[in-house]
Amino acid sequence: MKYVNEFRNGDVAAKLARVIANEVESDRDYRLMEFCGGHTHAIFRFGIQDLMPENVNFVHGPGCPVCVLPKGRIDNAIKLVQDHNVILCTYADLVRVPATKQMSLLKAKADGGDIRMVYSTQDALQIARQNPNRQVVFFAIGFETTTPPTAVALQVAQQEGLNNFSVFCNHVLTPPAMRHILQQDGDQSANIDGILGPSHVSTIIGSQAYAFCATEFHTPIVIAGFEPLDVMQSTLMLIRQLNSGRVTVENEYTRVVTDEGNRKAQALMQEVFELRPIFEWRGLGMMPNSALQIRDIYAEWDAEQRFAIEHITSSDVKSCLCPAILRGLNKPTDCKLFGTVCTPENPMGACMVSSEGSCAAYWSYGRFRQPDTATAQQERTA
Repeated sequence: MKYVNEFRNGDVAAKLARVIANEVESDRDYRLMEFCGGHTHAIFRFGIQDLMPENVNFVHGPGCPVCVLPKGRIDNAIKLVQDHNVILCTYADLVRVPATKQMSLLKAKADGGDIRMVYSTQDALQIARQNPNRQVVFFAIGFETTTPPTAVALQVAQQEGLNNFSVFCNHVLTPPAMRHILQQDGDQSANIDGILGPSHVSTIIGSQAYAFCATEFHTPIVIAGFEPLDVMQSTLMLIRQLNSGRVTVENEYTRVVTDEGNRKAQALMQEVFELRPIFEWRGLGMMPNSALQIRDIYAEWDAEQRFAIEHITSSDVKSCLCPAILRGLNKPTDCKLFGTVCTPENPMGACMVSSEGSCAAYWSYGRFRQPDTATAQQERTA
């Protein structure tokens, strides 16, 4: 298949749904975590959960780097604007995420802060060139997918001697988060049977970066594309692994992802960044070697060193289940704040405002309007 519409073919989806229904074992439940929020939105946008048998359920994972960024890092960025009068450049996803006391970058901008939404690191570099008398800070955020462009920006800044540009680095790594979720026990365990692995992240790090899921945690994983047929085919692949007792890493997204990933991008990341000894994740807590920091050879363009940024302890809104939702322990509809106090216009947590957040998916596609059990059953059997 070559075109997007081919991966959204309703007839093919119906056939896949029938195959899945025929292959599931009625005496077992299948709990499959989609790690990436892009999959969560695809599942709800295209009604994939409604095509599944009742004993196949998707468990929502960390979602996206915006969701797992702790409030303290946003507080840091706001202080940069307020205390140092910098021009802060960032991606649009981040501006409405609530920080301490429900402050946000958008509110800081309304208060007079010079905060600009950009589409790429190159936009931020150009702003620095156009404002030589102002310090320009790029609020870098993302999993491995968006890390190489940040590395390029740092290289360009060094090559040009662009001394009024720096990066506030918040790049985090997917495998450590996955490991953290899989090793949880007791009440902290999401009881995951299989994982729909990230697609865009995997274009960079490759499918074999997740081998530990199978070898250490005996959990099958399938790298899944974002289109609805990708998700359904990957679900079928996981079900077949579970039914047969196989545990391995499989790659459904072969049109983009390879075993080894993008070696050039990996080398670029290795040159510019190094592992942080420890970093805080919203919902997952402090995790060692789970994030990146800028190497000393680029220290002159490291905002954390230039402005002596200090760690700010984060705390979530009381009763907000965003941390538990990010670990797959709860669904958005389990949260008492969801749809009442917490809405897209007044978000209590990042999950409601991020374009890949679980709460945003439930809200956007009406998942919170659950039909009664009898009606749902009638619709399934119709």
